[in-house]
Amino acid sequence: MKTHILDANALMTFFEDRPGAALVEELLAKASETQTPLLMSVVNWGEVYYSIWRIRGEAVANEKLRHIAQLPIKIVDADLELTRLAASLKAAHGLPYADCFGAALAQSRKADLITGDRDFARIESVVKIVWL
Repeated sequence: MKTHILDANALMTFFEDRPGAALVEELLAKASETQTPLLMSVVNWGEVYYSIWRIRGEAVANEKLRHIAQLPIKIVDADLELTRLAASLKAAHGLPYADCFGAALAQSRKADLITGDRDFARIESVVKIVWL
């Protein structure tokens, strides 16, 4: 299975059953079946956490973190090289900084980035985007 990176938008789409949730669900099922986890930057994981907390409160946000831990998703730490790459994407393309971590992870792993966030249209020449 090809490596896929989840942006915060993709996971929020899945949790909120928005258009595109079926694709995320399909990727999660394939990841489980092949024992090849989807990847997500710890920065984007944090973005999901604070977004849910802000909308639904701390208890629900903590519940979602427990749910994420049960999914075939590997959270990737932001080391110096990933952070340098994210910063270079921010400087060159003006993406929101948190988004740059998902894009940097996709670029460094030569993987597809799964998102519905139209901000990523700016970097389609640099990172392969799979749109929700």
